[in-house]
Amino acid sequence: MEKLKLALDWTPNTNHTGFFVAQQKGLYHNKGLEVELIGPEADNYAVTPAKKVELGQADFALCPFESVISYRTKARPFAVKAIAALLREDLSAIVTLKSSGLEHPRQLDGKTYASYKARYEDEIVKQMIRNDGGSGNVNIVWPQKLGIWDTITKKEYDATWVFMNWEGVAASGQHLELNAFRMKDYGIPYGYSPVLLASEAKIAECKEACRKFLQASKAGFLHAQQHPEEAAELLKPFVPEHESHINLPESQRVTGAYYGTEANWGSMEPEKVNEYLDWLYQHHLETVKLTAEEVMTNSLLPASPGN
Repeated sequence: MEKLKLALDWTPNTNHTGFFVAQQKGLYHNKGLEVELIGPEADNYAVTPAKKVELGQADFALCPFESVISYRTKARPFAVKAIAALLREDLSAIVTLKSSGLEHPRQLDGKTYASYKARYEDEIVKQMIRNDGGSGNVNIVWPQKLGIWDTITKKEYDATWVFMNWEGVAASGQHLELNAFRMKDYGIPYGYSPVLLASEAKIAECKEACRKFLQASKAGFLHAQQHPEEAAELLKPFVPEHESHINLPESQRVTGAYYGTEANWGSMEPEKVNEYLDWLYQHHLETVKLTAEEVMTNSLLPASPGN
């Protein structure tokens, strides 16, 4: 058995279901793999998933595409690439409580945004506000990452960035109505998130293991898509107690619609990635002009030509 470690981007949720399905149903085992799923709750997100790959603590990381860009452009670059996208569309949004009366991004001027302190996050939020006619003069705070959603529900802060298929479903279960501001509706070509990241060294040294990992993961995600109730039950034991109120079957049905198909699971369109890279460069959020070829590859995916 070849042992592999995947560092998850968050506590277990329906973006991750396919990994847990593949693990619980023996799909990794059938490929000769023993896969350990590492959640951020182990260290309260002290070390990011991408950093765990750089430190050799994990073989793969689940992270926003920004992490791939960030690691390739930092002072001492670390050669990584996105090897698969988990969702066909961006399901994230900046949200406020409807009861707050903040119905447009421009109204966040002078308000407080709870940030995850991701590299480009705060500037993206400010640009969204400007694109809606505001000045981008929002107050940024950085609470503990795993508690950010609670700061919104408790009305400590005004806005944050969430996945509508998870916190959005959670809000419904808590009888909280949200205003949701999606990137694409405000001129921001956000691209793919989350993605699977691997170092170029790992890809070169263990190409076959990477392919087997993606093959089994793909099977797990497509099984979850076709059997949402069963998938929700397989995920349920891993969901933290404080999130156990979430309607998992409903979240699974919503999320599964965006996993993709047998033909396109995991694949990324270079044009879509280049559009996001160009946007970051044009808005001076990144000083290095990267291309899709440098930050992503579809070559390890089961449905790719030649695989």
